[in-house]
Amino acid sequence: MSTPNGFPQHAGVCVTRSMEGGAVQDLQAKKAGKASKKEAAGSGVTPFEDSPSMGSSLSESLKLLPGELKANMKIKSITPRPPRKPRLERAASLDEKSWRRWRRFRTSQESLTDPNETSSSNSSLQEASLSPPTRARASPCHPCYQPNSLHSSPDASEANPVGKSKGGTSDLGKRASEISSAFGGLLRSKAFAGGKPRLSQILPARPAPPLELNVASHTLRTANRIDSDCLDYRHYSQHKFGRVSSSLSDTRLHGNGMVYDGCSTDSMKSAFSLLTPIRSKDVRSRSYLEGSLLASGALLGAEELSRYFPDRNIGIFVATWNMQGQKELPGNLDDFLLPTEPDYAQDMYVIGVQEGCPDRREWEIRLQETLGPHYVMLYSAAHGVLYMSVFIRRDLIWFCSEVEYATVTTRIVSQIKTKGALGICFTFFGTSFLFITSHFTSGDSKVNERKLDYNKTIQALTLPKNVPDTNPYRSSSNDVTTRFDEVFWFGDFNFRLNKDRETVDSILKQNPGTDVSKLLVYDQLTSEMSRGSIFKGFQEADINFRPSYKFDIGKDSYDTTSKQRTPSYTDRVVYRSRYRDDIHAVKYSSCPVIKTSDHRPVFALFRVKVRPGRDNIPLAAGQFDRELYLIGIKRRITRELQKRREQKDQKSSSICSIS
Repeated sequence: MSTPNGFPQHAGVCVTRSMEGGAVQDLQAKKAGKASKKEAAGSGVTPFEDSPSMGSSLSESLKLLPGELKANMKIKSITPRPPRKPRLERAASLDEKSWRRWRRFRTSQESLTDPNETSSSNSSLQEASLSPPTRARASPCHPCYQPNSLHSSPDASEANPVGKSKGGTSDLGKRASEISSAFGGLLRSKAFAGGKPRLSQILPARPAPPLELNVASHTLRTANRIDSDCLDYRHYSQHKFGRVSSSLSDTRLHGNGMVYDGCSTDSMKSAFSLLTPIRSKDVRSRSYLEGSLLASGALLGAEELSRYFPDRNIGIFVATWNMQGQKELPGNLDDFLLPTEPDYAQDMYVIGVQEGCPDRREWEIRLQETLGPHYVMLYSAAHGVLYMSVFIRRDLIWFCSEVEYATVTTRIVSQIKTKGALGICFTFFGTSFLFITSHFTSGDSKVNERKLDYNKTIQALTLPKNVPDTNPYRSSSNDVTTRFDEVFWFGDFNFRLNKDRETVDSILKQNPGTDVSKLLVYDQLTSEMSRGSIFKGFQEADINFRPSYKFDIGKDSYDTTSKQRTPSYTDRVVYRSRYRDDIHAVKYSSCPVIKTSDHRPVFALFRVKVRPGRDNIPLAAGQFDRELYLIGIKRRITRELQKRREQKDQKSSSICSIS
């Protein structure tokens, strides 16, 4: 055994030196010896007798000292008292290899316990780091201890050192440190551990950054991390159910670093999921089949609605675009369907197309590819070249009724289906929706024909069919828009500006921004709606975008052909509701980056209030276009892989030329 400075502790000796270089007085040595014996007896720790081998090794080491040091040094033996309680567990320390194995086992075993339970293994973890060591259990240190000294044996690290005195503690420490600095390197090279030499400790040139005392690997922490949209589930569950904290978490695992702070332990301890637990008695009651509005467990009831929409408002994206029958589709639809200004995507997407592309299926695949795997196509319908597609978040398809549609042709020759209307309706929870896309008669002066198209549509559109009306007392058989709670009508209405081309161009040049109030004074639709001759009960959000018609294909300039058509707001989105303030318009704009047609797409974002419903309506039961979903997702993945491959090829093909 050796002290932190490398001196043999089993020999029971204390090396002292005079402060001024003279001989050590016997009186000071006796006082130091008595004080050390007294403190050793008080602490219950007694130094062992020195063995002949250890004494001879020390004598050989001291022979190497200069003569001046030998003259100023004195070796005084201390007769130790026998220990009161033998430490049998320290027998393993005689073998250095077994000691290291035992210490490693203690470290790995105690690191899994609670951090509040202090133990000696905590200090071993701290000693392993390069930061200054701190003990979990405070113990008095030897006055001769130096940070750069060799590691002591197990007995030396556990037992309290001897050699302290009330008056000479600091003197002994200074003298021993001076001796250690004089020939410390020599003693380090001959560390006595069972008579076998030990290599000196190698210290780094600069301290390394402190290591994180966390046994959880990065892979484990990443695998158990909760998604960002479920971070608040723990607090919500504790407040509502009161049992999740005990079944889904373990404070001991969290406290000791076994589990990352933002991760879930249900994969290790619990079979519960993030879904709301269902009690057995609720399943036995079968109240959801009775169609009660407030029944516990009702699929379309208030409880389920509040769980998905606490504020009972959903986001709806409504868009219209006259594609001019072009075969070529835009390369990217992100700016159209996913504008950057709103922070979140909407819950429902409804897209109406007039003069659609020849390949309708390809258009729907492109929509699915753009919206991604979070959305499914609930329904799609067509009337000639009028297309409408309804996409909804995949976890909301269970709350929709059967989807119904109807069409109306407004041309005299019904076989030509370029002008007319297409309507799709369904009930979401307890709120009925009607979406109509139309293409009215074109022409600057044909306002009356367009009003006739409107009247024919509201009278001839036979909806709903099987899905019951949510409020039949406020419905009219002469107007389809009165038979639904929320109605959105969008399309190419073909209403123009009653002004010549030169005047409109001058107004646009004077107001290059979004101030188009001077143009709306000449808008035919705004004038007719204010008179109540068309779209009765409908509203339109404020227009803050430039006219969506008529552009040169592929350019931002308006019609430069010989016809010189006047720019107009032909593409519009209007809405109405049975209940006041149910629909709130969030945004109303166009998409100027899509230039494959002479029309620019126009879209609107809405917040719509939803009410609970009854389960006695015909449900869609989660039906959606599965084939379209798979094709769209496959294309999305293929496009991403191709994009990465192109980026990789571009980097590998870069050549650095040296001139």
